[in-house]
Amino acid sequence: MPIAAHGLHASGQLRRRAEEALRRLACCTLCPRRCRVDRLAGETGRCGTGALARIASYGPHFGEEAPLVGHGGSGTIFLAGCNLCCCFCQNYEISQGDEAGQEVDAHGFAAAMLELQAMGCHNINLVTPSHVVPQILAALIPALEGGLAIPIVFNCGGYESAETLALLDGAVDIYMPDVKFWQPATSDRYAEAPDYPDRVRKALAAMHRQVGDLVIGPDGIARSGLMIRHLLMPGLLAETESILRFIAADLSPASYLNIMAQYHPCGLAGRFAELDRPLTGKEYRNALETARTLGFTRLDTPEITRLLRQLNL
Repeated sequence: MPIAAHGLHASGQLRRRAEEALRRLACCTLCPRRCRVDRLAGETGRCGTGALARIASYGPHFGEEAPLVGHGGSGTIFLAGCNLCCCFCQNYEISQGDEAGQEVDAHGFAAAMLELQAMGCHNINLVTPSHVVPQILAALIPALEGGLAIPIVFNCGGYESAETLALLDGAVDIYMPDVKFWQPATSDRYAEAPDYPDRVRKALAAMHRQVGDLVIGPDGIARSGLMIRHLLMPGLLAETESILRFIAADLSPASYLNIMAQYHPCGLAGRFAELDRPLTGKEYRNALETARTLGFTRLDTPEITRLLRQLNL
């Protein structure tokens, strides 16, 4: 089964979109922050990234959802910088801290993708990619010409612009947004992004229109579609219920859903008393029960020992 980007490249659309996206870096409005800095000239906005993508690390990852991991692992590329910048980020040093990462041009980026494929990974899992969409599109050209044939996973925080998602239509096989907040006051407090709830609702709808529900092959490996994550937060179960209700009613109760229980205080979470504690087992069980009551049948089930360790049970 060919990956989506092959058709886009064959038609010449991939190159045209990459060129258009790169031009947008001159006055960057790629994400809802709309910093309007000239990234081509080395200026940086909220994401801290200029003209080149920065790779913090890459390799096979076996801690992702089962349909991504299989036996060969998910080919994860951790990109430095972030457009959302949550105060509690578990990758804080990569997303907002001092770990700058290695700058790569399109060919260097493509080489990392092809290396992961050669290692036997089932997909290319781009972690925190929203601020480097132009660089991703540009890198796909030499990657495809070099034989890339495994699905592209857009593993993001859900803080996306409609215009940038349109550039990705046909280039991404699997969207995997982490839907974090439902109330503007919450997203403003923890990420200085009061428009996040509206943006993520529109982004989910656009992603679902592009790729539909998750398709898993007979080998158990995800081929295409939407995988939705939701990071449970201490004391925010009411927001979790609202998020799940939206997904069930406005997208599909057949959505593949991972309710993630691994929250623990990281980054700057200690500045907020209500976030300065790990999640409890009761909060996780209540969230799962809410999902089942709403009719979700495709709930990711993490390996039980790892989950109990995360919840200190």
